[in-house]
Amino acid sequence: MELNDIKHAPGAKHAKRRVGRGIGSGLGKTAGRGHKGQKSRAGGYHKVGFEGGQMPLQRRLPKRGFRSQLLKFNAEVTLAALEQLGAAEVDLLTLKQAGLVGQIAKVVKIIKTGELTKAVKLTGIGATAGAKAAIEAAGGSVA
Repeated sequence: MELNDIKHAPGAKHAKRRVGRGIGSGLGKTAGRGHKGQKSRAGGYHKVGFEGGQMPLQRRLPKRGFRSQLLKFNAEVTLAALEQLGAAEVDLLTLKQAGLVGQIAKVVKIIKTGELTKAVKLTGIGATAGAKAAIEAAGGSVA
């Protein structure tokens, strides 16, 4: 076998449909477009979602919801993740290096999920009321 002998698998390639090439082709005269109407004309069609003048579905339904673009800068860390981290002092840079928050995170909050036994000092990081109580009960502090 040589490179110039390689062929496609049988049935993998097929000829493009050539329309409007006489009655013998089976796609002559109207070329599969039917008779008259906007869809039969060259260049005549409508925009996506157009329903012939009827109020389109996307305008009949009510507007709902909003997704803030600022949320991508927020991150959450659990007490269980802090326990595994095992650092005495934790700040934003420490969490980014450990991979617990994304690199674009600006605001981090500790949430009360799991248990914390080690004393941890938080600097520049927020905490929920329950998480703050758990951290202080373990001998840590939230600054």
